[in-house]
Amino acid sequence: MSKPDFSKLKAIFVNCTLKRSPETSHTEGLMQVSKNIMKKEDVQVDEMRLVDHAIAFGVYPDMKEHNWEKDEWPDLFQRILSADILIIGTPIWLGEKSSVAQLLIERLYSMSGETNEKGQYLYYGKAGGCIITGNEDGVKHCAMGLMYAMQHIGYSIPPQADAGWIGEVGPGPSYLDRESGAADNDFTNRNTTFMTYNLLHLAKMLKDNHGYATYGNSRTEWDQGSRWSFENPEYR
Repeated sequence: MSKPDFSKLKAIFVNCTLKRSPETSHTEGLMQVSKNIMKKEDVQVDEMRLVDHAIAFGVYPDMKEHNWEKDEWPDLFQRILSADILIIGTPIWLGEKSSVAQLLIERLYSMSGETNEKGQYLYYGKAGGCIITGNEDGVKHCAMGLMYAMQHIGYSIPPQADAGWIGEVGPGPSYLDRESGAADNDFTNRNTTFMTYNLLHLAKMLKDNHGYATYGNSRTEWDQGSRWSFENPEYR
């Protein structure tokens, strides 16, 4: 099989660590594995650490219109929207994704009612995945919540779209600590690699086909009266 050309794709990695730059983020360490693969495949890569920015809480596109003095989300959102692939990274705290990751999901949700040029919801035609790290159980639980939210608002999720690493439960070495041995963990390395390529394959298919056809899923056409093969159920 010939090597696919991923050079027209753009990916953005959003690190939802609780640590502000330049503090070391172990989640960033694992995300770097995926970023390196993408860069070697000539994918344009953007990245941000969400906690470095003043992002308001809320579920409206611009919270400055709702009594918040500062909200950098509208500008950050444009960077996310311009990418074909979104990878969310989060540590695990008390078995859950970080509060920063939840904030990201809520702000992504605030834009989900908007539509694209085809009249579909805004995130249609984009692929999403996630990377999780920590020293306690919860990789699959956190991934489950993140990827449900992403697909619900319109992102497409390929097979094996999550990857993670957890150390010994409780205090101990984290991903970037040499004594953790995480860099040589075959399970994590394999899953991170598969996740990365599955995201690339799906994003390329979507981009090459200009996203999804509008038959049966256009909010604009629904509002204009199209119902395709839907019929109201008969009440008995």
